[in-house]
Amino acid sequence: MKRRPSTEATAAWIRLMRVQSRVLDCVEQDLKKAGFPPLAWYDALLELSRAPSGELRPVELERQMLIPQYSTSRLIDRLVDEGLASRRECKIDKRGQFVEITEAGRELQKRMWGAYSAAIEKYVGSKLSDADAVKLSSLLDRLGCSCGEMKLPPAGVNESMPSR
Repeated sequence: MKRRPSTEATAAWIRLMRVQSRVLDCVEQDLKKAGFPPLAWYDALLELSRAPSGELRPVELERQMLIPQYSTSRLIDRLVDEGLASRRECKIDKRGQFVEITEAGRELQKRMWGAYSAAIEKYVGSKLSDADAVKLSSLLDRLGCSCGEMKLPPAGVNESMPSR
């Protein structure tokens, strides 16, 4: 029989889920108050801007953002409709396509970072010392290692960061 989680591990899980939900809700509200679209738009634009040539296949974007395919498709449609990204047919595989960030998308992502970074400071940075943040990051890294492939940005990268 497999081992069941301890009471302490279960309590940590519950706190982790609650904090994640509450902080994301607060960040979303701050972005909305500042007149910006949802955080998923920022995340998609950030991932596209980080990609070589500013483009990814939809499935790559989906993998980077950790959201379901149907959500990614709708998000891409919205970004394209707003002129923040464009679709391009893959020359090698005519059925495939790329999503490419536009200059307007780069600009929005940079503007959103101001409100997003302020929210990160408000809800996380102001509540943790730098040493506590390093310790928390280390603990979360230990949890992430067993969840499959996770691409995290290199430590110390803070320009136009972070993606969820």
